[in-house]
Amino acid sequence: MKSPFTGKEMKQVYDKRTWNFRGEKFEYTHASWLCEDTGEMFTTDESDAVSFLQVTNQYRAKYGLPFVDEIVTLREFYGVSASKMSLILGFGPNQWRLYEGGEVPSVSNGRMIRSIMKAEVFLDMVENSRHLLLQKEYEKLTLRLKSLSEEPSNIHSYELSRLFACGRGQENGFGRISLDRLKNALLYIIDKCDGVFCTKMNKLLFYIDFMSYRQNGMSITGLSYKALDYGPVPERWSRIYSHFDEIVQEPKQSWGKEGITLSSTIKPDIALFSQQELAIMEQVCSHFMDSSSVEISNISHKEAAWLECHAAHERIPYDYAFELKAV
Repeated sequence: MKSPFTGKEMKQVYDKRTWNFRGEKFEYTHASWLCEDTGEMFTTDESDAVSFLQVTNQYRAKYGLPFVDEIVTLREFYGVSASKMSLILGFGPNQWRLYEGGEVPSVSNGRMIRSIMKAEVFLDMVENSRHLLLQKEYEKLTLRLKSLSEEPSNIHSYELSRLFACGRGQENGFGRISLDRLKNALLYIIDKCDGVFCTKMNKLLFYIDFMSYRQNGMSITGLSYKALDYGPVPERWSRIYSHFDEIVQEPKQSWGKEGITLSSTIKPDIALFSQQELAIMEQVCSHFMDSSSVEISNISHKEAAWLECHAAHERIPYDYAFELKAV
């Protein structure tokens, strides 16, 4: 970013600040640009949005409120319009649409939205709101909800708990807990790198997720990371790579050592990711394209995220995203 006073490139700086949101104080990392000639500080709409998201994500996690993507996905899954969702739940006529646009629900409304993630709970609310719906709408929706209520969900829940070491919150960068998104992030990296060693994949995922948190206020894969001997690695990484049938693991010699390569003939479904997320994955893969597993490990050892958490093999806080050096 160039200074409006001098036209010179400005230095990006980060500092810890406190934001009072709904009567509570939350700490976040504030990004700004410093014009060293004048001492003036500048922000952008994007950096201000990330600051706000850091705060509201903490608020949502603290009170168990749904995130925007969960609110959008829930409505689309049930096949109901935003206005009808507001009617059924007794919200104001445009309230659901505002929540999809980023407004943070009240604690009571947020917990109500989370409760209807169980089809049987939403079915009960639809029954109580029958007089607000057209007969065809009512019949179509109740039929779908009854069929969903009969579907077992324990297998899917088991898979999530097996692969993700922690739930959605500060420790996983507030990323979505999604098997589809995780699988396709792996497929994206494999496709871009024409196959990749597990050690390098671990580091690429780390840089992708932490860079995404720095730029967008949220990780991409929803994984948490630990600082182990060879650098930052996703928790349960060996389970993750063996879980998906589309990903093939093969032993291979490189630099005199044997490692495991990950490959696939399946192309990633990029529609699962936003343009901002795709740009970050592209940037990280391109940046480290020619780096070997050893080289990218050595690079990661220079990051504060590894240096300050390695001694105890600790889980790495996502706040270290603002101290990345390599990207």
